[in-house]
Amino acid sequence: MINRSPFRYFKTSPEIIRLAVMMYVRFPLSLRNVEDLLHERGIEISHETVRFWWNRFGPMFASEIRKNRASRMRAYSNWQWHLDEVFVKVNGKRHYLWRAVDYEGEALEAVVTKRRNKAAALKLLKKLMKRHGCAEEIVIDRFASYKAALRDLGALEKQQTGRWLNNRVENSHLPFRRRERAMQRFRRMRILQKFASVHSSVYNHFNQERSLASRDTFKLTRTAALAECRELGAG
Repeated sequence: MINRSPFRYFKTSPEIIRLAVMMYVRFPLSLRNVEDLLHERGIEISHETVRFWWNRFGPMFASEIRKNRASRMRAYSNWQWHLDEVFVKVNGKRHYLWRAVDYEGEALEAVVTKRRNKAAALKLLKKLMKRHGCAEEIVIDRFASYKAALRDLGALEKQQTGRWLNNRVENSHLPFRRRERAMQRFRRMRILQKFASVHSSVYNHFNQERSLASRDTFKLTRTAALAECRELGAG
Protein backbone atom coordinates (compact mmCIF):
# COMPACT_ATOMS: atom_id res chain seq x y z
CA MET A 1 0.00 0.00 0.00
CA ILE A 2 1.32 3.42 -1.00
CA ASN A 3 1.54 6.00 1.78
CA ARG A 4 0.21 9.27 0.41
CA SER A 5 1.63 12.53 1.66
CA PRO A 6 -0.78 14.54 3.84
CA PHE A 7 0.50 17.67 2.05
CA ARG A 8 -0.41 16.45 -1.46
CA TYR A 9 -3.28 18.93 -1.99
CA PHE A 10 -1.35 21.98 -0.74
CA LYS A 11 0.64 24.31 -2.97
CA THR A 12 2.75 25.51 -0.03
CA SER A 13 5.82 23.42 0.75
CA PRO A 14 5.63 21.02 3.74
CA GLU A 15 8.61 22.80 5.35
CA ILE A 16 6.69 26.08 5.58
CA ILE A 17 3.58 24.35 6.92
CA ARG A 18 5.59 22.55 9.62
CA LEU A 19 7.36 25.79 10.53
CA ALA A 20 4.11 27.76 10.86
CA VAL A 21 2.36 25.09 12.95
CA MET A 22 5.31 24.57 15.27
CA MET A 23 5.82 28.30 15.77
CA TYR A 24 2.18 28.76 16.73
CA VAL A 25 1.99 25.77 19.09
CA ARG A 26 5.45 25.93 20.62
CA PHE A 27 5.79 29.65 21.32
CA PRO A 28 3.31 32.07 22.99
CA LEU A 29 2.42 33.69 19.64
CA SER A 30 -0.89 34.70 18.16
CA LEU A 31 -1.93 33.79 14.62
CA ARG A 32 -1.09 37.30 13.46
CA ASN A 33 2.32 37.13 15.15
CA VAL A 34 3.12 34.01 13.12
CA GLU A 35 1.90 35.75 9.96
CA ASP A 36 4.22 38.72 10.62
CA LEU A 37 7.23 36.54 11.42
CA LEU A 38 6.78 34.55 8.22
CA HIS A 39 6.36 37.81 6.28
CA GLU A 40 9.83 38.87 7.48
CA ARG A 41 11.14 35.67 5.87
CA GLY A 42 9.45 36.53 2.58
CA ILE A 43 6.53 34.13 3.05
CA GLU A 44 3.16 35.78 2.34
CA ILE A 45 0.27 33.98 4.03
CA SER A 46 -2.81 35.03 5.98
CA HIS A 47 -3.30 34.38 9.68
CA GLU A 48 -6.41 32.41 8.70
CA THR A 49 -4.15 30.12 6.68
CA VAL A 50 -2.09 29.53 9.82
CA ARG A 51 -5.32 28.73 11.67
CA PHE A 52 -6.33 26.21 9.00
CA TRP A 53 -2.90 24.58 8.99
CA TRP A 54 -2.83 24.28 12.77
CA ASN A 55 -6.29 22.68 12.87
CA ARG A 56 -5.42 20.30 10.01
CA PHE A 57 -1.87 19.26 10.89
CA GLY A 58 -1.43 20.05 14.60
CA PRO A 59 -3.14 16.86 15.88
CA MET A 60 -1.32 14.75 13.28
CA PHE A 61 2.10 16.11 14.29
CA ALA A 62 1.28 15.61 17.98
CA SER A 63 0.20 12.02 17.34
CA GLU A 64 3.50 11.21 15.63
CA ILE A 65 5.48 12.79 18.47
CA ARG A 66 3.53 10.75 21.06
CA LYS A 67 4.10 7.51 19.15
CA ASN A 68 7.84 8.14 18.84
CA ARG A 69 8.11 9.00 22.51
CA ALA A 70 6.04 5.98 23.61
CA SER A 71 8.37 3.63 21.73
CA ARG A 72 11.36 5.10 23.58
CA MET A 73 9.71 5.08 27.01
CA ARG A 74 8.59 1.43 27.00
CA ALA A 75 11.86 0.49 28.69
CA TYR A 76 10.95 2.56 31.76
CA SER A 77 8.47 0.63 33.89
CA ASN A 78 8.84 2.38 37.26
CA TRP A 79 6.84 5.42 36.30
CA GLN A 80 5.57 7.90 38.84
CA TRP A 81 2.60 9.97 37.74
CA HIS A 82 1.63 13.42 39.06
CA LEU A 83 -2.02 14.49 38.59
CA ASP A 84 -3.52 17.94 38.98
CA GLU A 85 -6.26 20.17 37.56
CA VAL A 86 -6.63 23.91 36.88
CA PHE A 87 -9.52 26.23 36.14
CA VAL A 88 -9.87 27.41 32.53
CA LYS A 89 -12.45 29.85 31.19
CA VAL A 90 -14.17 28.73 27.97
CA ASN A 91 -16.43 31.40 26.50
CA GLY A 92 -16.75 32.94 29.96
CA LYS A 93 -17.68 29.66 31.71
CA ARG A 94 -15.48 27.74 34.10
CA HIS A 95 -14.08 24.41 32.91
CA TYR A 96 -11.36 22.17 34.27
CA LEU A 97 -8.16 21.07 32.58
CA TRP A 98 -6.87 17.84 34.11
CA ARG A 99 -3.24 17.01 33.39
CA ALA A 100 -0.88 14.16 34.20
CA VAL A 101 2.90 14.33 34.01
CA ASP A 102 5.55 11.72 34.73
CA TYR A 103 8.50 11.94 37.12
CA GLU A 104 10.53 13.85 34.51
CA GLY A 105 7.84 16.51 34.02
CA GLU A 106 6.77 15.18 30.62
CA ALA A 107 3.05 15.70 30.01
CA LEU A 108 1.24 12.40 29.46
CA GLU A 109 -2.41 13.35 29.04
CA ALA A 110 -4.68 16.40 29.13
CA VAL A 111 -8.44 16.12 29.59
CA VAL A 112 -11.00 18.95 29.65
CA THR A 113 -14.24 18.53 31.60
CA LYS A 114 -17.15 20.68 32.67
CA ARG A 115 -17.21 19.27 36.19
CA ARG A 116 -14.64 18.58 38.87
CA ASN A 117 -15.82 15.27 40.31
CA LYS A 118 -15.11 11.54 40.45
CA ALA A 119 -16.33 10.92 36.90
CA ALA A 120 -13.87 13.47 35.54
CA ALA A 121 -10.99 11.97 37.55
CA LEU A 122 -11.95 8.51 36.26
CA LYS A 123 -11.90 9.80 32.68
CA LEU A 124 -8.32 11.01 33.09
CA LEU A 125 -7.11 7.86 34.86
CA LYS A 126 -8.73 5.48 32.37
CA LYS A 127 -7.22 7.36 29.45
CA LEU A 128 -3.83 7.28 31.15
CA MET A 129 -3.91 3.57 31.91
CA LYS A 130 -5.17 2.67 28.44
CA ARG A 131 -2.31 4.49 26.73
CA HIS A 132 0.54 4.18 29.24
CA GLY A 133 -0.21 1.14 31.39
CA CYS A 134 -0.11 1.60 35.15
CA ALA A 135 2.40 3.55 37.23
CA GLU A 136 4.16 2.38 40.36
CA GLU A 137 3.05 5.51 42.23
CA ILE A 138 0.38 8.13 41.54
CA VAL A 139 1.03 11.45 43.28
CA ILE A 140 -2.13 13.50 43.89
CA ASP A 141 -3.34 16.30 46.14
CA ARG A 142 -5.96 15.79 48.84
CA PHE A 143 -8.91 16.25 46.46
CA ALA A 144 -11.41 13.46 47.34
CA SER A 145 -12.37 12.68 43.72
CA TYR A 146 -8.93 11.22 43.00
CA LYS A 147 -9.19 8.84 45.93
CA ALA A 148 -12.69 7.72 44.89
CA ALA A 149 -11.58 7.16 41.29
CA LEU A 150 -8.52 5.15 42.35
CA ARG A 151 -10.70 3.04 44.62
CA ASP A 152 -12.98 2.18 41.68
CA LEU A 153 -9.95 1.19 39.60
CA GLY A 154 -8.46 -0.93 42.37
CA ALA A 155 -5.30 1.20 42.53
CA LEU A 156 -5.82 2.92 45.86
CA GLU A 157 -2.55 1.57 47.27
CA LYS A 158 -0.59 3.42 44.56
CA GLN A 159 -1.64 6.91 45.69
CA GLN A 160 0.84 9.28 47.31
CA THR A 161 -0.22 12.53 48.94
CA GLY A 162 1.76 15.12 50.84
CA ARG A 163 2.82 18.71 50.96
CA TRP A 164 5.06 19.78 48.06
CA LEU A 165 5.00 16.30 46.47
CA ASN A 166 2.90 17.57 43.56
CA ASN A 167 4.94 20.67 42.74
CA ARG A 168 6.14 19.10 39.50
CA VAL A 169 2.70 18.98 37.88
CA GLU A 170 1.63 22.31 39.36
CA ASN A 171 4.63 24.03 37.78
CA SER A 172 4.02 22.23 34.48
CA HIS A 173 0.86 24.31 33.98
CA LEU A 174 2.90 27.49 33.43
CA PRO A 175 3.71 27.01 29.69
CA PHE A 176 0.02 26.35 28.98
CA ARG A 177 -0.97 29.48 30.90
CA ARG A 178 1.36 31.56 28.75
CA ARG A 179 -0.25 30.15 25.61
CA GLU A 180 -3.71 30.78 27.04
CA ARG A 181 -2.93 34.47 27.50
CA ALA A 182 -1.53 34.76 23.96
CA MET A 183 -4.70 33.17 22.53
CA GLN A 184 -6.93 35.48 24.62
CA ARG A 185 -8.63 32.45 26.17
CA PHE A 186 -10.71 29.82 24.40
CA ARG A 187 -14.14 29.99 22.79
CA ARG A 188 -15.05 26.29 22.65
CA MET A 189 -14.38 23.28 24.83
CA ARG A 190 -13.45 21.18 21.78
CA ILE A 191 -10.76 23.67 20.73
CA LEU A 192 -9.36 23.74 24.27
CA GLN A 193 -9.11 19.93 24.34
CA LYS A 194 -7.40 19.82 20.95
CA PHE A 195 -4.93 22.56 21.74
CA ALA A 196 -4.06 21.22 25.21
CA SER A 197 -3.27 17.78 23.76
CA VAL A 198 -1.19 19.15 20.87
CA HIS A 199 0.63 21.70 23.02
CA SER A 200 1.64 19.12 25.63
CA SER A 201 3.16 16.83 22.97
CA VAL A 202 5.05 19.62 21.22
CA TYR A 203 6.27 21.07 24.53
CA ASN A 204 7.56 17.61 25.55
CA HIS A 205 9.42 17.33 22.25
CA PHE A 206 11.32 20.60 22.63
CA ASN A 207 11.69 20.69 26.42
CA GLN A 208 15.39 19.88 26.76
CA GLU A 209 15.87 20.73 30.47
CA ARG A 210 18.72 23.06 29.54
CA SER A 211 19.36 23.95 33.20
CA LEU A 212 20.26 20.31 33.96
CA ALA A 213 22.62 19.63 31.04
CA SER A 214 25.81 21.09 29.66
CA ARG A 215 25.73 23.45 26.70
CA ASP A 216 27.15 20.81 24.34
CA THR A 217 24.53 18.24 25.38
CA PHE A 218 21.75 20.78 25.03
CA LYS A 219 22.85 21.69 21.50
CA LEU A 220 22.92 18.03 20.47
CA THR A 221 19.45 17.28 21.84
CA ARG A 222 18.02 20.46 20.34
CA THR A 223 19.43 19.58 16.93
CA ALA A 224 17.97 16.06 17.19
CA ALA A 225 14.55 17.47 18.15
CA LEU A 226 14.56 19.87 15.20
CA ALA A 227 15.63 17.11 12.79
CA GLU A 228 12.80 14.89 14.01
CA CYS A 229 10.36 17.77 13.73
CA ARG A 230 11.29 18.28 10.07
CA GLU A 231 10.34 14.67 9.34
CA LEU A 232 6.81 14.91 10.76
CA GLY A 233 4.20 13.94 8.21
CA ALA A 234 6.82 12.53 5.84
CA GLY A 235 6.08 8.88 6.58
